[in-house]
Amino acid sequence: MLASMGTLQGAPDHATVSLVGSTGSIGTQAIDVVRASNGRFEVVALAAQSSVDLLAEQARELRPALVAIGDRALAQKVSELVPSGTEVLAGPEGLAEAARVADVVVNGVVGFAGLPVTLAALESGRRLALANKESLIAGAPIVQAARATPGAEIVPVDSEHCALHQCLHSIARPSDVARLLVTASGGPFRGRSLAELGEVTRDDALAHPTWKMGPKITIDSSTLMNKGLEVIEAHELFGIDYDRIDVVVHPQSIVHSMVELVDGATLAQLSVPDMRLPIGYAMGYPERLGVPFGPIDWSKPMELTFESPDLTVFGCVELAYRAGRAGGGAPAWLNAANEVAVAAFLADRIAWLSIAEVVAETLDAYDGAPIGSLEAVLAADRAARVRATAAVERRMR
Repeated sequence: MLASMGTLQGAPDHATVSLVGSTGSIGTQAIDVVRASNGRFEVVALAAQSSVDLLAEQARELRPALVAIGDRALAQKVSELVPSGTEVLAGPEGLAEAARVADVVVNGVVGFAGLPVTLAALESGRRLALANKESLIAGAPIVQAARATPGAEIVPVDSEHCALHQCLHSIARPSDVARLLVTASGGPFRGRSLAELGEVTRDDALAHPTWKMGPKITIDSSTLMNKGLEVIEAHELFGIDYDRIDVVVHPQSIVHSMVELVDGATLAQLSVPDMRLPIGYAMGYPERLGVPFGPIDWSKPMELTFESPDLTVFGCVELAYRAGRAGGGAPAWLNAANEVAVAAFLADRIAWLSIAEVVAETLDAYDGAPIGSLEAVLAADRAARVRATAAVERRMR
């Protein structure tokens, strides 16, 4: 699998791009990359779930041939606001169609809802710039099958996996890799004890020290579930077994991940935190964009520190390893339970500490059903959400 990272087909000087999730954090920063690319990228499709006004504003600027809105009830309003002649599609099918019409598809959809987009892009033989880790994690068996489509490939947008991709690309032999080191900022609660986290609030958890992200991923960062999910993602992307993937806390968020080699050398990718760098890398790979995002000023003093995560506080990391090693539908159960628990915390229905409890209780009920089709993945997701919802209700404030 490591050798299957491949190269983007053709790496054209001019590529068409579809931005699915264009109104979110990844989508808006991808548009920054397009603006800075001097015409290298042409946006031919935009898609969002419900942010009509921003989607229409983007359409008026970028003039795509296709615009899709996930909420069918909003389709008429979108049609009234986008430029004349723009095709408007609606519903999950519309989002998926937007993933079939471009050379490069950026999947910035949040959560499990991004799975149909991932599958549509890969099954159409497209280059997938993947920011939606949940689709790869929850739907791993069917996503891996879709990756075999001629022309299909995944280049990760997550800063950690983008860093690993860059480091691994420089290694001649997969057997030279000893382990992957996935870095974590530690989130807003690094160094705190369980007792100190009993009464933390939504605002406390959303106050990330280094990255500006959407609410769901920011809460995942506070629990370190995002690192657990990224461990599973690294396994699926690069084919490295779980015993050779470690999480390392690095508060400065300058080293975005590392690859340790069998001779003791370690390769790392460093930059100032700026998601436009990995977005641009994934869109343009194997060629580099000529516009720098996140360069480091090496003339200034800088401290880089590393430590192990406190797994007695951040139990979500071990839950993710457990689900990943179990394989099958277990990662889908993990992801679904986490989405339910995080939504409940953001709605102030459960305490922060209850997030890991809900996930653990749900994972304990995993039924082991085989995952071999999209329908089976959807069924696993539904079953886990039922269990997780019940677990939330038992912990409601």
